[in-house]
Amino acid sequence: MKILKVNELVSIKRSIEAGTSEQLAVVKGIITEIRNRGDVALREFTEKFDRVQLPSFSVTESEIEEAYSQVDQEYIEIVREAAENIKSFHEKQLRPSWMTTEENGTILGQKITPLDSVGVYVPGGTAAYPSSVLMNVIPAKVAGVKRIVMVSPPDEQGKLPAAVLVAAKEAGVKEIYKVGGAQAVAALAYGTETIAAVDKITGPGNIFVALAKREVFGDVDIDMIAGPSEIAVLADDTARADEVAADLLSQAEHDPRACSVLVTPSMALAEAVAEEVEKQLAILPRKEIAARSIAEYGAIYVTADLEEAVETVNQLAPEHLEVITENAMELLGKIRHAGAIFVGRYSSEPVGDYFAGPNHVLPTNGTARFSSPLNVDDFQKKSSVIIYSEKALKENGEKIAKFARMEGLEAHARAVETRLKNDK
Repeated sequence: MKILKVNELVSIKRSIEAGTSEQLAVVKGIITEIRNRGDVALREFTEKFDRVQLPSFSVTESEIEEAYSQVDQEYIEIVREAAENIKSFHEKQLRPSWMTTEENGTILGQKITPLDSVGVYVPGGTAAYPSSVLMNVIPAKVAGVKRIVMVSPPDEQGKLPAAVLVAAKEAGVKEIYKVGGAQAVAALAYGTETIAAVDKITGPGNIFVALAKREVFGDVDIDMIAGPSEIAVLADDTARADEVAADLLSQAEHDPRACSVLVTPSMALAEAVAEEVEKQLAILPRKEIAARSIAEYGAIYVTADLEEAVETVNQLAPEHLEVITENAMELLGKIRHAGAIFVGRYSSEPVGDYFAGPNHVLPTNGTARFSSPLNVDDFQKKSSVIIYSEKALKENGEKIAKFARMEGLEAHARAVETRLKNDK
């Protein structure tokens, strides 16, 4: 890994995946076809991109039963325990609707309502992601969403991974479709004969999925346009080099564009971690992916002191931040920008990915400066409630009318004044 010295700029911000003009044209074409031809186009694109002809897009109960027979009981119990942890954490995020009554009799409040329907995209490709199922579905269920639809690209046998189907069943998903790519996003956004449209789409995917989510936003809501994974480790010389290296590689194996950065005031730790990364990389099953990631987006930044190290990670605003220092809890209050903060030696990033309970769908590419992890609020909407009293309108009506006229909106002013005249 590259070791950068004090005052050398380090940034994990990669170019936002805007896609090429050719990719965008493909996505727009797919969306148009799905909107115009529904299931027929969906079937054609599935055959073209996933290389399989499907008699039906729906996952059947028999396929789910088969999935359970293909995984061991220990995996099922682990999924159930992880699901319970995730549910427990997100239940603490629930907020009630509320009302307040003013002295003049006016009642003001906020009504919180779950979305009617949500579509969850679960990526396929180089790995199966049952954890993504849990992290997207469970907060939606906690929020009170009644209809949750899952889509995921099938393999060439027309199947979804058994581990993914088991996770979906355990999370309570009742609608599962074997479709992927931009065509799946379009189907969720606009509906087809088989798949009814939803109100919001969540979940990660490749560049075509990301571009499709960006295109349909406004007709439906989306969670975010997530970039490749990233981790920053803030550590001092009390950290173990082999553990830090393992954590850096845990993100590097995701994607060639994943980013792993160590920020430390210790040159001794920096050199030891650089050596350890190369040693562990040599025996990593996904070493080709991880090696590209480390070569292009991996770095070790050596700072003058711990204070500068803290400020550096705040500038980076990483998706995942590990704090492995002598008094790690003392630094927590100084961390302003990070998607998820893992404090202490035993809080390795995969603990959050799979089991602890907080959501692993996190802001990437520096967007932790202004955005948050996927949470219950993402699956609810808030309506303001205004019950204005007669007394309040008499007290404030002329003020409201004058404000309206300041904006040149005479009808607004008259709407209030009509009531004042009628009540004289």
